[in-house]
Amino acid sequence: MHCQTLQPPLKDRARLRRRRRGAQQGFTLIEVLVALSITGTALLAGLQGARALERLAERQTDQWLAQLCARNALTSLRLHALYPPTGEHDDSCVQMGMAYPLHLSINPTPNPSFRAVRVQVYKPQPVDGNPTDAPTSLLQLSTLVGRY
Repeated sequence: MHCQTLQPPLKDRARLRRRRRGAQQGFTLIEVLVALSITGTALLAGLQGARALERLAERQTDQWLAQLCARNALTSLRLHALYPPTGEHDDSCVQMGMAYPLHLSINPTPNPSFRAVRVQVYKPQPVDGNPTDAPTSLLQLSTLVGRY
């Protein structure tokens, strides 16, 4: 004699599978909290990366404007008809509405027909900044200026 197992009809089996799946739908609280913490960590890393890019762009702009100031100061010395006297000079250069302090240092060289010129440009101090803070150097250029 054959033993046959009794199985529900095909339609009833599909209905039972759907019921079992329906009872297990959704996530536990722990799974949701883990997913939220992973998402929060990823967002925080993205924000930190964006802030780093912002600081980099600001630094690059300051460097570029400082280079313009230094080149303008050196060009101004070259365009003067007089041989530059030795000494230290402080000045400022306005670029994009900000005054960049600069320091010119003109020194003699072993050849009396040339002067060694060094221009150092500093980061502009904010209006509400503490004036006793040491200035931050952005750029330093050096060149020789000859007697024309």
